[in-house]
Amino acid sequence: MALTIMMVLGGLVLLTVGGELLVRGAVSISSRLGLPTVVTGVVIVGAATSMPELVTSVDAALMGSPGIAWGNIVGSNIANSLLILGAVALLFPFPLTGAGKRDAVVGLIASVLLAGIAFAGLHSIGIGIFLLAALATYVLWRVTHPRKTEAVEEDDQDGPQMALILAIALFLVGVGALVTGGHLLVEGAVEIARVAGVSEVAIGATVVAVGTSLPELAASIAAAWRGQPGLALGNVVGSNAFNLLLIGGVTMTIAPLAIPVELLDIEWPLLVASAALLLGLCAFAKRAGRALGALLLAAFAANSVLLFA
Repeated sequence: MALTIMMVLGGLVLLTVGGELLVRGAVSISSRLGLPTVVTGVVIVGAATSMPELVTSVDAALMGSPGIAWGNIVGSNIANSLLILGAVALLFPFPLTGAGKRDAVVGLIASVLLAGIAFAGLHSIGIGIFLLAALATYVLWRVTHPRKTEAVEEDDQDGPQMALILAIALFLVGVGALVTGGHLLVEGAVEIARVAGVSEVAIGATVVAVGTSLPELAASIAAAWRGQPGLALGNVVGSNAFNLLLIGGVTMTIAPLAIPVELLDIEWPLLVASAALLLGLCAFAKRAGRALGALLLAAFAANSVLLFA
């Protein structure tokens, strides 16, 4: 059991380090190639920050563990909405300016769409391709209709740039760390579920999901510490849409296994409810305070307890 725990911890470390290296390398490569800021932000960073979840879910699906694969996808979004946003609001209350509404709408639509697919028991390569096509449409729309803040950031890229060969090296090392870390995490999680006698869905939606969301949690808290807590909301709503459409699409395309029925009772309804809450916060709320943060964290803790009950 000690070796299994070491595998899980080692996998989490490699996923965190690999994700950071991948993002830095990808952003530097795009900058060297002269890609617009909005393309870098929406496509490069959006996809790169979802790589830990993607690698882990695909690896789990290929190993015949759909509970971990889809538990990770659903659990990561729930962790984004409840754990990450809750922690930031509790530690650093911040005003809400209405930013993120468009991405929150897409996240809610994707949540409802995938919930419908799950409840209908559908699973096929065609569904995976459809989800990826929806992602491509979303990305194209975001790139061609940037927010004003994204449009004016084009002039802010001056400064020292990383050498292209170093950026490529970071990118490749990051990919290698992600693949290795994802495999270690999945193997360890499967073994823990077997030894402890709990479902793979519970492990996937908690241990694996929180582990693969650690980079976003660290980045959001760091942004809040630097006086930019509002960035956490933007990170959450953007990451949620990518998680569902990109990771769900690739997982369903490569390994079109049925979404486990254990996720239908609590996790999918909670996923849709949290997506609706995010949209409500972006559209109507004026401030994310400590009371909201405590409520979100309590909801996340209660959900985790119910999964293991």
